[in-house]
Amino acid sequence: MLNQSINDQQSLTAPHQRARGVGELIVVDHQGTASIQRLYQEGCVKIRVPKSHSTTLESVMINTSGGMTGGDKLDWMFVAEANTNLSITTQACERVYKSSGGTAQINVRLDVHNDASLHWLPQETILFDNCNLQRTITVNMVAGSELFMAEPLVFGRQAMGETELNGFIRDRWRVSCDGHLIHAEDFAIQNNMSELLAKPFVTNGNSVCATVLLIAPRGEALLQDARALLQDSGGVSFWNGKLLARIFAADSYELRRHMYPLMKLLGNGKPLPKIWAN
Repeated sequence: MLNQSINDQQSLTAPHQRARGVGELIVVDHQGTASIQRLYQEGCVKIRVPKSHSTTLESVMINTSGGMTGGDKLDWMFVAEANTNLSITTQACERVYKSSGGTAQINVRLDVHNDASLHWLPQETILFDNCNLQRTITVNMVAGSELFMAEPLVFGRQAMGETELNGFIRDRWRVSCDGHLIHAEDFAIQNNMSELLAKPFVTNGNSVCATVLLIAPRGEALLQDARALLQDSGGVSFWNGKLLARIFAADSYELRRHMYPLMKLLGNGKPLPKIWAN
């Protein structure tokens, strides 16, 4: 009985197991095709590179823990060296589960060098009820490089009846070119998320949204076509070399119906990740 009591006490005080992962990928130009210079993966993080006949190197991020909860931490770094094309996506939607304590953290660093392009195109991040997530995306570009980002967010699981959603998310983006800040945004929402999302200046009651960002001079010529694709599902603007779109939808299917054509338009003829295409 004494041993049983000690074991029960230890089980109550033992720290929860948390997921940790680090993934790094650096690509360089090899006879006109992007080639791996360094690939590093640690913990629950994996990076896979499907075979392709394209000059663009396509990489797939995998979180083998199956999702995130409070206290988990993932660190990603991707570098497109000069004259390379790098595309990054995820194997599946990232799920952020209910937190029993602590904050799930995702830190992303993207470096884009001379005459290189980097396409950051993960699938949806799904926020469960009582989630707790902080994500930071830091991008370092040089003049003449190109950045294309698309980040979709899903608030709650409608099929599970999560219409009253609570929790916390902070999404922080910082994009610099030649050391000068050219794009910054912070999105933070907490507590009664459903009530806040219902406000017209947030998502107007939609449970799915996405931010699409293209930093390239060619974006200005695509502005009208992008607006025609989105119509009433969002808005698009172009200023100072940046095309920025916000998309809102009732569900993921509706979001992808508008988002996929927009991604093809902004992709400059480069293939979308096979996972998105399927």
